Amino acid sequence: MKLFLLIARNVRRSYVRSGLTVLGTMVLVFVMTLVWSILWFLDDAMTQKNSNFKAIVTERWQIPSQMPFAYADSLSQGAAREPDDVRPIDSMTWQFYGGTTDRGERTRENTVFAFAMQPSKINTMMDDLDSLPADDAAKLQELIDELERNRQGLVLGIDRLEALDKRIGDRITLYGINYKDIDLEFEIVGVVPSGRYDGSAFFNREYLLAALDQYENKAGTKHALAEKTLNLVWLRVPDAESLRKLSEQIEASPDYRSPQVKCETQSSGISMFLEGYRQLLDFFRYELSSVIVATLALVVATAISISVRERRTELAVMKVLGFRPWQLLVLVLGEAVLLGVFGGLVSAAATYAVVNHVIGGIPFPIAFFPVFFIPEDAFWLGLAVGGGSALVGSIIPAWSAQGVKVAEVFSKVA
Repeated sequence: MKLFLLIARNVRRSYVRSGLTVLGTMVLVFVMTLVWSILWFLDDAMTQKNSNFKAIVTERWQIPSQMPFAYADSLSQGAAREPDDVRPIDSMTWQFYGGTTDRGERTRENTVFAFAMQPSKINTMMDDLDSLPADDAAKLQELIDELERNRQGLVLGIDRLEALDKRIGDRITLYGINYKDIDLEFEIVGVVPSGRYDGSAFFNREYLLAALDQYENKAGTKHALAEKTLNLVWLRVPDAESLRKLSEQIEASPDYRSPQVKCETQSSGISMFLEGYRQLLDFFRYELSSVIVATLALVVATAISISVRERRTELAVMKVLGFRPWQLLVLVLGEAVLLGVFGGLVSAAATYAVVNHVIGGIPFPIAFFPVFFIPEDAFWLGLAVGGGSALVGSIIPAWSAQGVKVAEVFSKVA
């Protein structure tokens, strides 16, 4: 306890140096928390779950997946034929439609990436939207009912709505990017609850299918993507054994030969989808994280080294008064760790509060994840990174402090 009180007094010895050390720790822990939160979220998405199993059915040999829409009904039943075949608890189809509000110039602000799907599946199969608080769930259900009634209805994420500079009730025309010459007119009917889908959009798949039929009637020939509109089919099963059997019966079915399909777990599908980002994620995970920790350790080492050099006479006097070398070692290490832990925890807490409750997430789009939130485990990260880096950075200065030679110090003073 006496050592701790002495450590606290030493921290207050130079408010400027201690403040700068804490500030440097906070900045670097802030960056580390942002990086780690993105990696944590993606790792969690790519980790096999023990419940709420979801399977993804895609085209086997091509990315992006492009399957005939004729596959939709049978795949939604898990290709079940016999009474004892596995049937999914729930399912949904995804068709990706990209469009821009300006035919002549495509920009990030005027581009909309939308999911064409069955509206009734939005709140039963979409991650995060199937577990909303009661108030948000009720509002979402109203939007779903509107999409069922109004085939030209469009539900946008809040970020996409703001980027388009539109309001609920406005009408827009999206000029097809992937579906060339398939231009769709929409009425913006609402905003999806804030979260993962802030940059996305949803509309009724029947509208896209009707537009493709209309194109065929006018042009006298099918659209180039008319037989390739189905991008993904999601299936929910109760347990891992059902998922295994479901995958086997889908991949063994003779109905899916041109093109062939594959059925994999949600985590495996996301991992494959994120494979193109692997190099970037590895850079964040290893190179950038290592640089941040090394920089933080260097900041602490520099500050503590200056403090030790200034206090060599004091340390020599403490040895004369009976302080043992290990006590001086603990004294210097404790000062550094106290500053690191304090700066790390304050930084993690501030980052958690500001990112999650003020700005609404980290706007760093990767694949179909437009925004990331800070998990509660960030507090442990701040503690570990701040305290651990301070401990490592202060080892050499602390060793130098406990090795102070009394005679040598007093001879210089004399």
